[in-house]
Amino acid sequence: MSATQDWRPTASLEALRLRAAALATARGFFEQRRLLEVDTPQLVRHAVTDRHIDCARVALPGHAVPLFLHSSPEYAMKRLLAAGSGDIYQIAHVFRGNERSRWHNAEFTLIEWYRCDFTMRELMAEVAELALALIGLPAGTPIEYLSYAQAFGRELRVDPLTASDAGLRDLAIAHGLDPRVAERCQRDEWLDWLMGTVIGPRLGTAGLCFVHHYPASQAALARLDPADPRVALRFELYCRGIELANGFEELADAAQQRARFEADRQQRIEAGLAAPAMDEALLSALAAGLPPVSGVAMGFDRLLMLRTGQASIEEVMPFPLERA
Repeated sequence: MSATQDWRPTASLEALRLRAAALATARGFFEQRRLLEVDTPQLVRHAVTDRHIDCARVALPGHAVPLFLHSSPEYAMKRLLAAGSGDIYQIAHVFRGNERSRWHNAEFTLIEWYRCDFTMRELMAEVAELALALIGLPAGTPIEYLSYAQAFGRELRVDPLTASDAGLRDLAIAHGLDPRVAERCQRDEWLDWLMGTVIGPRLGTAGLCFVHHYPASQAALARLDPADPRVALRFELYCRGIELANGFEELADAAQQRARFEADRQQRIEAGLAAPAMDEALLSALAAGLPPVSGVAMGFDRLLMLRTGQASIEEVMPFPLERA
């Protein structure tokens, strides 16, 4: 495309009208359920420690310390929950580096919400209801619930909780992971490869599919299951092979969360990556007391791709990074 045409939006006007209607639908969904809409800063003082997320650093004139564009409003929203906000939601632009494909743009839109006293199962039911509405699927659409172990067992005939490291490495290589890369990986990286390249694309072909009870090593900010501490109360939603949402029964223990952040930082150091300082404001909020709560982040742009049948994320947003 010539430079004189680069000013044009990549999404059609019809797609942009549908986008506006979908945003109104989402807000109506939460208003009906009496969730409070909140608006937290996009510019924050801490990057996340998660090894797999690269936050954008911002040098703002007049500020001696670096700032970051948030990769999720999660930490700020949990501070509101600890302050007594009750059920809340946010529709936020978020930013992540090293992510560009037909399913990724460096800037994208998340719908994130938190429900006090909801279990993971209750939140999954609510996520399904909103996802069906935004994708435009009927209420009778099939919804499948698989544990992480069940998904691996059905698709690869392996138990991800008990399989040996060597067995998982060899399985990843057999499904296309470069052996030289595989030798440098650890257990969760082989599992992530298999979920991302083999299992995930097979899920939700007839409707929605929730994968729940991820390994404890992949808990992130989720509670471990009291009935089986090998797994976490975490879920993801898939439709037509595409991951749409990631949710937790939220960890409220500040000491456990600090230990996880420290482990994240160590992994980043071992991988030769920058290790951001922990967000002490979040840890202080957890120490002050987070109510029993479940939360989820849903990729709005991907939902629109499924709604419209578009092959690229840029076809449902006005200006991707290359035209921003």
